[in-house]
This record gives sequence, C-alpha cells and structure tokens, in this order.
Amino acid sequence: MAAVKQIVRTSGERSAMTGEDAVDIARRHLVQPWPCAADIGAETRSLIGAGEGIYITDGEGKRLIDGPAGMWCVNVGHRREELARVMYDQAMQLSYNTPWYTMNEPSAVLAKRIADYAPGDLNHVFFTTGGSTAVESALRFMQFFNNARGRPEKKLIVSRGGAYHGSTYLSASLNGRPRDRDWMDGADELVIKLSSPDPFRRPAAMSLAAFSDMLVTEFEETVSRVGADRIGAFIGEPVQASGGVIVPPENYLPRIHKICRDNDILFIADEVVTAFGRLGHVFASKEVFDIEPDIITFAKGVTSGYFPLGGMIVSQRLLEELRRSNHPTAMYAHGLTYTSHPVGCAVALANLDLLEDGILDHARSVAPYFQQQLKKLEDLPLVGEVRGIGLMACVECVADHESRNPLQLDTNVGMRIDAHCHELGLLVRPLINMCVMSPPLVITREQIDDMVTILREGISRTMDDLRREGIWQG
Repeated sequence: MAAVKQIVRTSGERSAMTGEDAVDIARRHLVQPWPCAADIGAETRSLIGAGEGIYITDGEGKRLIDGPAGMWCVNVGHRREELARVMYDQAMQLSYNTPWYTMNEPSAVLAKRIADYAPGDLNHVFFTTGGSTAVESALRFMQFFNNARGRPEKKLIVSRGGAYHGSTYLSASLNGRPRDRDWMDGADELVIKLSSPDPFRRPAAMSLAAFSDMLVTEFEETVSRVGADRIGAFIGEPVQASGGVIVPPENYLPRIHKICRDNDILFIADEVVTAFGRLGHVFASKEVFDIEPDIITFAKGVTSGYFPLGGMIVSQRLLEELRRSNHPTAMYAHGLTYTSHPVGCAVALANLDLLEDGILDHARSVAPYFQQQLKKLEDLPLVGEVRGIGLMACVECVADHESRNPLQLDTNVGMRIDAHCHELGLLVRPLINMCVMSPPLVITREQIDDMVTILREGISRTMDDLRREGIWQG
C-alpha cells in the first residue's frame, strides 16, 4: 500500500508512471463498474490517457475516435480550455458550500437558464450528482407529492422493457435491459413494466401504426387493470439509449403523455442522454417529440462530462399543488452533499455558452449526414438494422435477417466489433449484439466518414471471425 501512495503522491511523480503501472494498480485495487463475479476487483479495461476534440488516446498511445463521447456525455469535445479554466476559477473562488443552509450564485443562474429552455411550466430545478440520482430524486418527489396530497397509495411507477434509468436502488428497479437485473435486487413491488417501443422487434407483418396502437392500448389496459389511483408516474427516455437507441414510433409519446394527463399520472421524461444537444436541442421533449412532461431529468451533457452534475426540472403546477396541500410543514427530506455544487454549476453555464455559440446549430446540420452514412452499413450481412436520431445511433447485428435472431450463440459480437475497431482507430460502445455511437457534437462530415469506414471494416473482420469459428454462416 505504501508503494502505491509513493506513486500517486504528486502530479510530477504521476507523470512518470507508465500505462503498465496504472493497469497493475487497477488490477490490484480498483473495482470497475458492472463487473462479473469471476473478475470483480481484479479486472482491467482499456486505459485512456488523453483526449482532444473527438479523439482520445489509449494507454499505448493509439489515437481513437471517441465514438460514444465518453458515455453519451462529452458533447462539446475533449480538452475544451474554456471549461477547464472555469473549473479552476470557480474552485479558487468557492470550491464548495453546504446546500442544507447556504446557496451559491452559479446554481441560481444555471437553474434560470435551464428553466428558460425547458418546455411548458417546468420552471424549477433541483441539482444532483448525475443521472441515477436525478431519476431517484424525481421518483422520491412523486412519492412525497402524493403523500402530501393525501394519496399514499398512488406510488406505482410504470417503466418499459429496454429502459435504463440508473444504478441506485430505486432507479435501477426501473431498468428493463437484458442482464441488468439477473443478479441484483430491486423494488419490484413498486414497478410495472410495459413493452419496449422497439419497432425493429415488433411482431412480423405489423405496421408501425398498428405497433404504436398496441403499445398505447397496453398502457391503457394497465391503467384500467391496476387503477389510476395507484399509479404515481410513468417514466421513459424519449429515445431508449442504452437499450440500443430505440426510437419510438411517431406520435407514440404524445399518446402516452395524454393517458398520463387524463389519469393524473406524472409523466417523467428521462433526458439524461437526449438533452444538451444530442438531438440538436437543449431539451428534446417538446422540440423533437412534442410533449411537455411534468418532470424532466438530465445529466451527462449538462457539463459535457467535465464535472459530475445532474438534476430534475419540476412543473410549476406541481409545486403550487403542494403549497395548497393540507400539510404545509411536510418536508421533501431529500438532498445530496453535492447538490448544487458550485464548480459543477459553473462548468454547466460555460458548457451552455459553447452549445449556444454554434455547437447546437452544427449538431442539427451534421446529424442527417451522420444517420445517412451509418445507414449504408445495412448492406453488410451481419447487420440487421442501423437506427438512430440526431447524433446517436445503433448498429444491431443478427444471425439472419428473416428471424432477426440476435446472435444468441455469441453474446460478444459487439465486443468483437469494438476490439477490431479499437485496433483500427475507433472506440464504440458494445452492447451484446449491438454497437452504439454517440460522438461529440463537434464531429465533422470528414470525421463521420472516418468513423463509418472503420466501423465497416470492424464488422467485416468480425464476420470473418464468426465464419472461421463456425459460429455464423451468413
């Protein structure tokens, strides 16, 4: 242990470390997120040493296109001096204040700027540390809201297959992706799961309109069966991101939203991924999907990943109803040590400046080309579908196009493609039989061409591997 302290004591000593040093330390001491039991506490992953623009450099000095933009979040690109200076300046002025009985200026200014962009009457912002805590805060607010209004039975939460909403106990209970919950407990008694709005997996020969009708009917029947007096909230990502960039059928979300309004069910839009430029707007709920939620959760792109920050935006109507309740001393007993962190909020303000100063316009202009070029990969036999919206997309691989078998014989197809792409100069995000791309919003058309060229070659090499190993005959 003393040796490790010696290595990491100063930045000067740290600069003398090699990639092998860091990998060895990680193998002995660092627990990675989402580990398997066989490797927990002894696993290493690709070491990233630097980043600039849309590129990162791995521990061996290889330059890679950052296909996932970190984790959907490095929206303005790596190494933006404007954000680094703001972090330093704010930390030198005020590095922290307790949110329990003090406040800071950056959080107040940021709350107003976010409220100005939010749709409808979403005028009030509660800041958290990231997406999971933002969703957790929204769900706990729903519980508090109904308790204060004398409706303690109205607490059930409707989520969907394919969803990802976080890693805290309550937020993780909403998740509907394969393998997320195989070995983990959750608040299952509070959650109702609807079908994923995945058009690629709709029943054979069913039209998109009929598929949308089926999903809406499922929700209507669920409300009727369970009782609107027991359902507190519906939560959904406008685009299911980690579920494989699932873009719902047109007009599906407005119809779900109407059911919520008709039955006094809060509609929570989880915009942790889709906000702050990913779809070309600060928020996508109204601009892209024509809905005005009761609550929006956000994180990731709010600081472009430069500092941990998230939050929820709450409707004015809900707060006014709380103020009119018969329990004026009821307390929303929820908060975090780093709620409204001054450094995070200062970074978010500077990040918004960058988005407003041309990056949002650029994202909207380049997104159609991004989708068009990636769509060309559908001519590869292994590719079942390329789908996406804005600057987020997914390549889903299948064993054959007729059955759309998701390659159950090999659950590492995405990782195989990622390994080949890494060697060729691109980092993608592998998700079982899928590869997800959500590059920094500053990506150019030429860089999109590079990305697609590498991805095509990575998929082609993976097809050769699968054929050679007798796993796939396509």
